[in-house]
Amino acid sequence: MARVERFEDVDAWRKARELTNLIYQITTTGEFARDFGLRDQIRRAAVSILSNIAEGFERDGDKEFLQFLSLAKGSCGEVRAQLYAACDQEYISDAQFQKLIEKAIEVSRLIAGLMRYLNASDLRGIKYK
Repeated sequence: MARVERFEDVDAWRKARELTNLIYQITTTGEFARDFGLRDQIRRAAVSILSNIAEGFERDGDKEFLQFLSLAKGSCGEVRAQLYAACDQEYISDAQFQKLIEKAIEVSRLIAGLMRYLNASDLRGIKYK
C-alpha cells in the first residue's frame, strides 16, 4: 500500500471531491437551482464529506481521524437522502439519480473501509506516540 502523506492522497477524499463537483453541476440549472433550501443543503452536505476527511487527516491523531470520518460518512448519507428528495421533485432524471447515488455509495464504502482499517491498525497518530 502506498504511503498516504496528504489528505489529497486519500481515495475517499478524491471520490468525495468528484461527488461534490457532480452535485454542484446538477444544482446550477433548472428547478433545482431555484430550490434554494435543498440546493444549498445538498451542496453543504457534499462539501462536508471532503472537508471532514481533510480536517480529520490533518489532526494527526487516529482517534480524531476516525471521528471526522464518521462525520463524513454521515454527510454522505445526508447527500443520498437529499438526492431522493431531488428525484421525487423531478429536479433530476432517474439516470442522474442513479449515477449520483452510486457515487455516494462508493464514497461511503471507501470511508467505511478506511475506518475499519484504522480501527484494526496498530498505527497511531503523532499525538499518541
